[in-house]
Amino acid sequence: MTVSIVVVSHSEKIADGAVELAAQMAPNVSILAAGGTGDGRIGTSLEKVMAALDKAAGGDGAVILADLGSAVMTAESALEFVDDPEKFLLADAPLVEGLVAASVAAQGGADVDGVRRAAEAVRGPAQHIESGRQTVEEGSVTGRGPDFTGDFELINQAGMHARPAAKIAGGLSSLAADVTVNGVDGASMTALMTLAAGKGSVLHVEAWGADAERAVNYVGGLVQAGFGEP
Repeated sequence: MTVSIVVVSHSEKIADGAVELAAQMAPNVSILAAGGTGDGRIGTSLEKVMAALDKAAGGDGAVILADLGSAVMTAESALEFVDDPEKFLLADAPLVEGLVAASVAAQGGADVDGVRRAAEAVRGPAQHIESGRQTVEEGSVTGRGPDFTGDFELINQAGMHARPAAKIAGGLSSLAADVTVNGVDGASMTALMTLAAGKGSVLHVEAWGADAERAVNYVGGLVQAGFGEP
């Protein structure tokens, strides 16, 4: 089983569209839409959210993403009724980008906390990453050198677009490592996309921490496989 994801939106069409997009990148993940009111209007429905959480209850937990403030309130209300609240986590993340990153992390086998971290990591490029080993600021690294590094040439035709960025960020978010890719936070889908790295570009990966070697190998494996793209 994998972690499920629940999308709470004021619009049924937005929820369904976001789920359709994320499903292209995570075909084995249960992504459930809870958008709009029960009678098809703009708004949120406690009953819809509770029904989605009920469908996710038999799995390895679920991460909830919501679009606006009252959707968050509806999700929080629904969480009060679940039997195992520790299995259900509400992510503070942009709906679409967070959903894509969370879905990729879930597809890769991350636990519920790792999936939530993947979603929240897309809030924007990190200005500082502090672990006792490094500080990342405006693309520069100070302090002790990285534990592991790697250089990998992009071979897929489209280069670093949304799907590769989501795969990298989603996987790295679940590892015990601080990682930069060409100087930006490797766990941030948004930051990776700002690189605008095309085919033939080289990604320089630096990693610190217990899973540093695994992190570098993870990025390298994705790049060398062309992210499963032509």
